Amino acid sequence: MASPNSVKILEIFKVTRAFDSVDASTEFSLPLTYFDITWLKFPPAECLYFFKLNESSSRPSIFHSEILPALKLSLSLTLGHFVPLAGHLTWPANSSKPIIVYALNDALSLTVAESNANFDRFIRNEIREAAESHLYIPELHVTSTIASLLALQITFFPCKGFSIGMAIHRAVLDGKSVSMFLNAWAYLCKHNQNEKSLLLLPELRPSFDRTGVQDSFGLESVYLNQWEATIIPGSELNSRSMKLMPNLQVSRNLLRATFSLSREAINELKESVLRYHQAGSSPKKKLHLTTYVLTCAYVSVCLVRARGGDSRRKVYQVFSVDCRGRVEPPLPPNYFGNCVAVHHMVAEAEAFMEENGVAIIAEKLSEVINGLENGLFQGAKERLVMLRGLGQEVQKFGVAGSTRIGFYGLDFGWGNVEKVEITSIDRTSGFSVMEFGDVSSGGIEIGVVLVRQEMERFADLFANGLKVLQSRL
Repeated sequence: MASPNSVKILEIFKVTRAFDSVDASTEFSLPLTYFDITWLKFPPAECLYFFKLNESSSRPSIFHSEILPALKLSLSLTLGHFVPLAGHLTWPANSSKPIIVYALNDALSLTVAESNANFDRFIRNEIREAAESHLYIPELHVTSTIASLLALQITFFPCKGFSIGMAIHRAVLDGKSVSMFLNAWAYLCKHNQNEKSLLLLPELRPSFDRTGVQDSFGLESVYLNQWEATIIPGSELNSRSMKLMPNLQVSRNLLRATFSLSREAINELKESVLRYHQAGSSPKKKLHLTTYVLTCAYVSVCLVRARGGDSRRKVYQVFSVDCRGRVEPPLPPNYFGNCVAVHHMVAEAEAFMEENGVAIIAEKLSEVINGLENGLFQGAKERLVMLRGLGQEVQKFGVAGSTRIGFYGLDFGWGNVEKVEITSIDRTSGFSVMEFGDVSSGGIEIGVVLVRQEMERFADLFANGLKVLQSRL
């Protein structure tokens, strides 16, 4: 008898671009930049998108005869614009750094599966086992000599809907690039997928031009040396191996849940922080009370309090900053690849546990952002090694996602995505932020993965903290 959450692999396709070229086997290469090399051997990023279908479209006969062929054809057309994604990453002996090698007839791996799981549990904000999501994420093919850049899995839930799971090589795509690819695929699927000459919108046309990326601080060689000195299991004798750092196992005790902050709640957080800031006697500094900063401050305070323990321990909050418009010369908004800088804020747990902890942490995050104006890459040479070397005595969490990418605007032609999840936060001790499912509401959705006891405490702290804020206004 099948288990309640069984997934059956139906077929694994190799999807090539729709092309007419007679020289399709000719190889091209694309160099990595220091932005890409930052993430060279990190485990894959993983995300899941759930789409609900109406009663007619969700029938197996309709899905397999109409929807799946449309998704496959539009994916093929999309690869015509994103050709390097079907290639692979390698580090040739005659190259000073890894490169992306691709040909016009390269293929992208697409797994098609079927699940008998309760689809509605995934699109509701229920607390559930984190490991369940990994059934819908494909494996990224990586060996010592080559690494795939992207793998996709479409899973059909009969009479309910389907999901699209992604495994993404971190050295090739940042969040904005992933969004550009998905939106291009959705656009071509929704708008007459049979028309090969259909043009993409300008903002969906990727720019692979690396010539504008200036390594003014010599970060490329620093990061390459750091990775060559990093011992990856199974590649001890090959410093140029493409193998990635091993993924942490997701235990059954880890739970995943989604929480939300409404626009009203975010405004209340902002007013609370401003009152604390104005009442203080210290010199007034510029505050960056964006939705992202306020959300990160509130969630991190709840996380630290949920863990409890030593109030003197160090807490590191790690986040990425989009650099497309910050570097000199600026890169175009449609620059495709990695273009983020890693930054962090550190404080003792005691600061998070203060009565005005949200305001204190929001001010500290603002200080980090103020520092970007003076040095976008200040401390960049040492930061990654330092963060990777932190021990169990500290608490560290990374922030995945963004409040500006537009995760919930994705529509392949059968309605907007119902639920988005950054699955890999269960391996990074992080949390995710993105705009609320109802884009017009202006709210924020937060994904959290914690052990059972901490999840229960976090849920109480998150809800009660908002009630306290409301009572003070």
